[in-house]
Amino acid sequence: MIDVHSHIIPKIDDGSSSFEESYEMFGKAVEAGFTDIIATSHYIEEYYETDSIKRHAVVEAMNKVIKEKGLVLKLHTGSEIYITPNIVKLIKEKKASTLADSRYVLFELPMNSVVNYLSDVIFEIKANGLIPVIAHPERYSYVQKEPNLVVELVKNGVLFQANFASISGYYGGKAKKTLIKLLKANAIHFLGSDSHNSKKYENISEDIKKIEKIIPHSKLEELTLINPKNILENKEINIEEVKPIKRLF
Repeated sequence: MIDVHSHIIPKIDDGSSSFEESYEMFGKAVEAGFTDIIATSHYIEEYYETDSIKRHAVVEAMNKVIKEKGLVLKLHTGSEIYITPNIVKLIKEKKASTLADSRYVLFELPMNSVVNYLSDVIFEIKANGLIPVIAHPERYSYVQKEPNLVVELVKNGVLFQANFASISGYYGGKAKKTLIKLLKANAIHFLGSDSHNSKKYENISEDIKKIEKIIPHSKLEELTLINPKNILENKEINIEEVKPIKRLF
């Protein structure tokens, strides 16, 4: 599998707190079945601002250690960008990074408030030849209330990455129920660990068992290997037709 969302680089956001913790995460990731990890450290303007050049250097150094330790694992540079009207500018100025130097841009939204300029950001990302990927939609309260918001964005060319742990209730019951709806609607295109330490990697196998009760194994493979591999190879993914989500009254 390929992990498209992980906070595994130490000391630059709220993820790994040390190189030792990162190395522990490497081992747990390999045990969970990952061969590649995109290190998507937070980029939040005026808060977490480690630039792309520095992240590349750290990832390169860590890959050398991984090789020395004999692990079958490769790290790739990325960012989880907190939404701002400046996303494309940040990428062009080599402050924030795309996923594995591809056209794919991972960004997150506020947890509890709708962004009124979201459509403008999506338009600019696409207009610059980039592909928008929104992180963990199942966690947003407004998506939990109306999951068809995601369905409509998929129709507009937006891709979505969900967290493995959501299926086990890690983020609460509403996130779990929302993820199930989104999976059934073909509205999720990638699964990621969103690991900030080793614990989520330790639970991946149990999360997968639960996800396979909702979608077929072929679909799971698409979300964990085929689509993420297309990111690494900078290829477009095959987007299945998204289904409207019926509201229950």
